[in-house]
Amino acid sequence: MSAGNAKIGHPAPQFSTTAVVDGAFKEVKLSDYRGKYVVLFFYPLDFTFVCPTEIVAFSDRVDEFRKIDCEVIGASIDSQFSHLAWINTPRKEGGLGPMKIPLLADVKKSISRDYGVLKEDEGITYRGLFVIDGKGILRQITINDLPVGRSVDETLRLVQAFQHTDKHGEGEHLRVSRAIRVTHAGAGGEMIHKTNDMHCISKGTGTPAFTHAWTLMTPLS
Repeated sequence: MSAGNAKIGHPAPQFSTTAVVDGAFKEVKLSDYRGKYVVLFFYPLDFTFVCPTEIVAFSDRVDEFRKIDCEVIGASIDSQFSHLAWINTPRKEGGLGPMKIPLLADVKKSISRDYGVLKEDEGITYRGLFVIDGKGILRQITINDLPVGRSVDETLRLVQAFQHTDKHGEGEHLRVSRAIRVTHAGAGGEMIHKTNDMHCISKGTGTPAFTHAWTLMTPLS
């Protein structure tokens, strides 16, 4: 799969631009994060309705990513001055408030174009999300239409899954807890249910129940 110059399994397009980091302007390069996983996500514009919800969610939970040696970076075609103004606007007034993640300024639209998320007719970006590993290789591409945001939980799961395969290889299955709990009356034993790319383990008897989100746990023996 590819988008613009971004191709899965190939080096991610490099960038160097001004960003707002901890409330100040700073030059940020993708190469600064060599050795760490990076989640790079694009959003259409500052001061829009859906954007603050997902940006705030990624910022508020960035420590969960950093615990697994992953950094999160946001980007749009707005200037660093627009980013800072939005950050300085209180959340109750539609602003972002203080941010724990960098926001890249892509005024020339070169980064958005390289990553294949630029909506050329409007000059804004689709909601793209890219997972880049510690070697700078692009591992995952998601591009949503303008109205639909991204899931922090799913993004975290993807990073954990890629890191697991980095360590154990593609043949290793993963144990998932609090995933899809399915029980059958009279079964009384352990049942294994295959999902998209991992196995879910559930036990017990009674009425089938579907609860909670996927949580990555330990390798299956």
